Amino acid sequence: MSFDSMFRPGLFDGKIALITGGGTGIGRCIAHELAHLGATVILAARREEPLQATAAEIIAEGGKADWRGLNIRDEENVDSVVADIVKAYGKIDFLINNAGGQFVCEAESIRPKGWRAVIDTNLNGTFWVTQSVFNRSMEKHGGAIVSIVAEMWNGFPGLSHTGAARAAVVNLTQSLGIEWASRGVRVNAVAPGGILSSGLANYPEPVQEMAAQWMKLNPSARVGTESEVSAATVFLLTPAAAYISKAIPAERSTRASRSAAGERQPSPRRPRTTRRPALACSFMASRARRSSLGEVPTGCTTHCAGRCGRQQESVMLSSIRATSARASRSMARGERRSGRPGPSPRRATWVKRPP
Repeated sequence: MSFDSMFRPGLFDGKIALITGGGTGIGRCIAHELAHLGATVILAARREEPLQATAAEIIAEGGKADWRGLNIRDEENVDSVVADIVKAYGKIDFLINNAGGQFVCEAESIRPKGWRAVIDTNLNGTFWVTQSVFNRSMEKHGGAIVSIVAEMWNGFPGLSHTGAARAAVVNLTQSLGIEWASRGVRVNAVAPGGILSSGLANYPEPVQEMAAQWMKLNPSARVGTESEVSAATVFLLTPAAAYISKAIPAERSTRASRSAAGERQPSPRRPRTTRRPALACSFMASRARRSSLGEVPTGCTTHCAGRCGRQQESVMLSSIRATSARASRSMARGERRSGRPGPSPRRATWVKRPP
């Protein structure tokens, strides 16, 4: 079963795309869509098994894929791998900085080694790959770069290290968008919010419970999907986005308020000093299905056979529903799972979904 993309097949014929972290999760989904649109995708990450599996899936569907082992924290390894790709394929048209990693920890408990590891991966690694791709290919041939960051605009408690790194990548994106514009290089980023991704399974159960509770507060009453992030990313690579650079689309729902008289309104937010365009990328809504989390598009998680199909989605949704129920009971007692006193649950102020 090939990827069901909203973009026309053949759009990226002859294009070469490098995707870091392309063997799993969001990176894997982006790789499938780009390959479906005709691009040759090169997947790069530390673990070779997922890269080989994803490349095999793409080839089995008739796409063109290759892979390279890559440690983005090692600048010498990065430059060597990028040089090898350029030698083999002649150029790199698209770079998707998707590789990253973090762990949940309160700021006062983060050790220096853990802090440096996250900064080295999410910030320094992104820069080393971006710099090498520019110097080796895009300075002469131009191209488009998209970095996958995070929705951390109001802080990232519990993940302050990755929040700091992702914010730095956003500023880096804006800086490089200016520096490299005259060379025909566009630099953008996509900031996913709560996304139903295989990456959730890498976190311990208490973290999954916290994520489930947080995702329920989304006014759309559903989580985002890997293919919605992929669609936003692919759009920024298309000719339709040829005049867009330094943009940071946020993959999230907009806060809604109650307009009925006498009902509490959310407190106003401080005006932002910069404008961030938001892309509404719910392209699969027409094939949505009802669930306890709201309308969750299913077409976007069935783009290929095997481990990324409906079975995975069903298992993940069941897990989120179960952990969400447990977290709700815990929050109702006004206590955190650690046993320490916690805040009482705040009543949601969102507009209710019409029946």
